[in-house]
Amino acid sequence: MKLLVSALEPSSNLHLREVLKHTSGIELMGIFDQRIDAGTPLYDISQMAIMGVVDAIKKLRWFFKVADEMAALAADADKVLLMDSSGFNLPLAKKLKARYPDKEIIYYILPQVWASRPKRVEKLERYCDHLLGILPFEIDYYPGGKAQYVGHPLLDEIEVSCHPEENKGCIAFLPGSRKAEISRLMPVFLELRRKLGNDIRPLLVIPPSFSRDKIARLYPDNREFEIVRNTHAALERAEFAFICSGTATLEAALIGTPFTLAYIAKKIDYFIAFKLLGITRIGLANIILERYNGTTLHNELLQEEVTVDNLLKEYYNTDRKKFADKAKELREYLDHGSSENVAKIIMQP
Repeated sequence: MKLLVSALEPSSNLHLREVLKHTSGIELMGIFDQRIDAGTPLYDISQMAIMGVVDAIKKLRWFFKVADEMAALAADADKVLLMDSSGFNLPLAKKLKARYPDKEIIYYILPQVWASRPKRVEKLERYCDHLLGILPFEIDYYPGGKAQYVGHPLLDEIEVSCHPEENKGCIAFLPGSRKAEISRLMPVFLELRRKLGNDIRPLLVIPPSFSRDKIARLYPDNREFEIVRNTHAALERAEFAFICSGTATLEAALIGTPFTLAYIAKKIDYFIAFKLLGITRIGLANIILERYNGTTLHNELLQEEVTVDNLLKEYYNTDRKKFADKAKELREYLDHGSSENVAKIIMQP
């Protein structure tokens, strides 16, 4: 089977690898990580990376060209798999469905229509044949019957850790992966690390794609930490973590590592998110659990609340037993991994 894939994000390609473990005879075409040994990509994901709105505008014409190339390539594909990245994949789905109305289009890892731009639901249902959600509650936003919950990919990719006593004093610091996030959080994390003293083992999680020069620029005092390039490995070793935001909050919850979210946004971004859009939670683990049973898993320190004193209180005062109980509820709600279910949908005739 020839499968046209559009997987632009590193996380999407991690999930794609897991799906491929449950398939046979698949030849990939399209956009994916060139290290996946199942075909030759039209473009590697490194070529698709953009940083901010200005970069996106500059590359807009090029993205249109790539979409046209993908549509032409689809002529030889048996099926289409679109993963996340709705800014590119939703217009691509429209283009593909117009040119090949009978070609099956599968959308895996749906956009967060429950958080913003709900009108995307109508387009997704119009252009796609299967809508595969990784959060149980998001299926309720799709009335057309095409959406189904397939499980969460992280449950295929991480193991639950019981955090034995030897983890005591090992603390993970995750300041994010974007330059602005890192520059705002690292001074606070560095002071916090110094306040905690030499009795702790500080792990600094740095994205594996960062070069040595980039690390030197963004983390000038990194020698005061042990650098870890694998998020899961760091969280499995840690008895506590300070996490910027994003998927890492859910990873920590599923692994079982107590943590506090610390996030400092640009003032205009904070105003738009919390005052105009009405967002109340930014930690994915909290969002999911709140939707499930109205409770939360961890504290969220935002903007001026992100101080060394407040973070110290979180480390010393977080109720580990309560965290473990709520993390168990979260795992039970998500229930199972998604990779095998997605593979079955791809492979079915």
